[in-house]
Amino acid sequence: MGNRGMEDLIPLVNRLQDALSSVGESCNLHLPQIAVVGGQSAGKSSVLENFVGRDFLPRGTGIVTRRPLILQLLSDNTEYGEFLHCQGKKFTDFDEIRKEIEAETRRLTGSNKAISPVPIHLRIHSPHVLNLTLVDLPGITKVPVGDQPTDIEYQIRDMIMQYICKENCLILAVTPANTDLANSDALKLAKDVDPQGLRTIGVITKLDLMDEGTNARQILENKLLPLRRGYIGVVNRSQKDIDGKKDIQESLKAEKKFFLSHPAYKHMAEKMGTPYLQRILNQQLTNHIRDTLPAFRSHLQSQFLALKKEAEDYLHYNPDDPTRRTKTLLQLVQHFAVDFEKLIEGSGDKVDTVNLSGGARINRIFHERFPYELIKMESDEGKLRKEINYAIRNTHGVRTGLFTPDTAFEAIVKKQISRLKEPCIKFIDMVSKELTTTVCQCIDKLSSFPKLRDETEKIVTTEIQELESRCRDQVLLLIDIQLAYINTKHEDFVGFTNSPLMHNHRNMKKAAGMSGNQGVAPPSSLIVIRKGWLTISNIGIMKGGAKEYWFILSAESLSWFKDDEEKEKKYMLPLDNLKLRDVEKGFMSSKYVFAIFNTELRNVYKDYKCLELACNSQEELDSWKASLLRAGVYPEKVAVDEQGNGPSENFSDPQLERQVETISNLVDSYMSIIYKTIRDLMPKTMMHIMINSVREFISSELLAQLYALGECSALMDESPEQQQHREEVLRKHAALKEALAVIGEISTSTCTTPLPPPVDSSWIQPSNPPNNSVASGKAVIRGHAPPVPRALGAGPKGSPNGSRHLTGQQNRTPALVPRRLPPAIPSVK
Repeated sequence: MGNRGMEDLIPLVNRLQDALSSVGESCNLHLPQIAVVGGQSAGKSSVLENFVGRDFLPRGTGIVTRRPLILQLLSDNTEYGEFLHCQGKKFTDFDEIRKEIEAETRRLTGSNKAISPVPIHLRIHSPHVLNLTLVDLPGITKVPVGDQPTDIEYQIRDMIMQYICKENCLILAVTPANTDLANSDALKLAKDVDPQGLRTIGVITKLDLMDEGTNARQILENKLLPLRRGYIGVVNRSQKDIDGKKDIQESLKAEKKFFLSHPAYKHMAEKMGTPYLQRILNQQLTNHIRDTLPAFRSHLQSQFLALKKEAEDYLHYNPDDPTRRTKTLLQLVQHFAVDFEKLIEGSGDKVDTVNLSGGARINRIFHERFPYELIKMESDEGKLRKEINYAIRNTHGVRTGLFTPDTAFEAIVKKQISRLKEPCIKFIDMVSKELTTTVCQCIDKLSSFPKLRDETEKIVTTEIQELESRCRDQVLLLIDIQLAYINTKHEDFVGFTNSPLMHNHRNMKKAAGMSGNQGVAPPSSLIVIRKGWLTISNIGIMKGGAKEYWFILSAESLSWFKDDEEKEKKYMLPLDNLKLRDVEKGFMSSKYVFAIFNTELRNVYKDYKCLELACNSQEELDSWKASLLRAGVYPEKVAVDEQGNGPSENFSDPQLERQVETISNLVDSYMSIIYKTIRDLMPKTMMHIMINSVREFISSELLAQLYALGECSALMDESPEQQQHREEVLRKHAALKEALAVIGEISTSTCTTPLPPPVDSSWIQPSNPPNNSVASGKAVIRGHAPPVPRALGAGPKGSPNGSRHLTGQQNRTPALVPRRLPPAIPSVK
């Protein structure tokens, strides 16, 4: 009678089964149980009915069991059945139990022989049973019937795997005696997930239907085709007995008589038959529960602790309490303000290690994107000299000027300053967009209350738009202030007297740059500006195709290596006369590309006029552009067509040429002051007018504006998803708490029966996939996953004539089970 001292173990686990029935899968908890696996008409249903002593399972042709049936057998003084989906209703008529199983099956699968993995829970109390928990699974089939899907064999196999791959599941492999045991579908599936045989119990049915003169004695003695846990033989009712309503108790007596009278089995009759199988299953399930209980308890505890804090918050939450609603509103707005502050200041508890967010993205705009936009607005030297030429000549009019006109200088400078409006406005738009994105990122935490989320987003976004308009006005005012007065007395301005010195200094610097590759490089050229991976994307397939390299950018050169160990240098490209241009992203490409080229039309790399470099994100692209700007590689200027104007450098008047040179130097000097000022003032202006103001608004004004709407109660209406989530968390918490209480009642002090020693089970052949299956007259070719790795033996051994039907059919075509990769076997934590 099982393991005395632990007789209450299975009923307690059944209580766990009930407690966790609605949350077991979502909590990833797997209770110890026995799964009954076998082919169609293998006798699985008859074995289960013999356990109960009643006819209660549906019968018929084809697939009868179309949903898993979790059958809990409990020893009791009274006899009745209960369904989990019909709680409180007791079925004393077992014909009604069969009808309820059929009706519940049809409810999900219809009447077209389809299957469903959703189980039916049935508990049977009876004085004729021992405590057991079994799962009756659909029989393995090969050919679709009726309007079943063509992949029905795969669906059934996957469903079986979902149960037997769990380490907490014992496998009851049922095989008829009148088939080839070496090709048993049930044993093949069991070995896929249990190659050591630790969880597999063999059952041989239909022993009374073997050909005359044959027997399964050596199989049942576990001498031929052995299993670690061995085999148990049973004799079920025949179809004639079932149709004739033969009583199961009479059938059990006939089974006992069969084993006692059969010359091959009478010496082991006490270890054969349904009652012995029931006792063994009770004992082995009890022992299995005891062995797996500590790990299961630990896993249960970790799930409970993970839900505890959230569940405790929900336990005291009454969605209809006005006071609770007000308190929740205050807390949510405070959390929103804190989250926004943390994202902007970069002091969040959870730091994103994958992407930039919040303040980091705004910082990138401050120091990478905006300087790059300013550089793009700078005119090239040729165009600037042309504008200065026309400005000087237009200033003199019909007269020939003897002196350099300061009005021409002022006109050129004001034009250059006015052009700064475009990148500054674009800068404001970029910061405003990032600020709105950061707000939305924080507002996502209010998704439990849709109205509150929408109103909060609307109020804050409106405030950002108003601040953006103020900021734009302020920035335009700053530019107008610069236009109002050209301060030629600025301490950093070279002035007219120092202009020739600056010209000479520039020429010396240019000459030094021309000879920068000769002799020892200055210390600044050794400074590494940036390192990172880039892909050279414009190399043809015949020359190796696009390839990723490790690039190092310094003040003088761009080098790339085979990898980031920097041992094998591929090339070093000097930065002299290099510029960069944007490259449009390809239609199917996920890369972001820019190009480097030589302004003197020389080859940049081997025989390539330009080098197209690709990175993985827009952030990387912007960062590389900013780094190249620091190294002096500027973006390409877009040429502007001018009609009727000759080349700017073709001066016929040496005096005019000197005046152009003087004003060019003065403009460069003054605009460098303006650029430095704008680069410094723009981030400060944005921080003061926009970012700090939004932060202050959220922390001090947002709540007041929400109250001003006059709908505070409506704002706190939960979304259906949040209500469902709250109920699910509370249900899981209650179920896990009850389960832990149940486990606390279990005493595991009793010793278990040791597992039998290992045996050689290499005789079980791998379940090779079928090459095709035939449905509706058409061959359907199916792929398959690789087989589960295991050591294979030489194949089935020979057998004496006395076991002809079980082992003498090795030469026939094996019954194949479709092969898919079994679901991952869960590890119990």
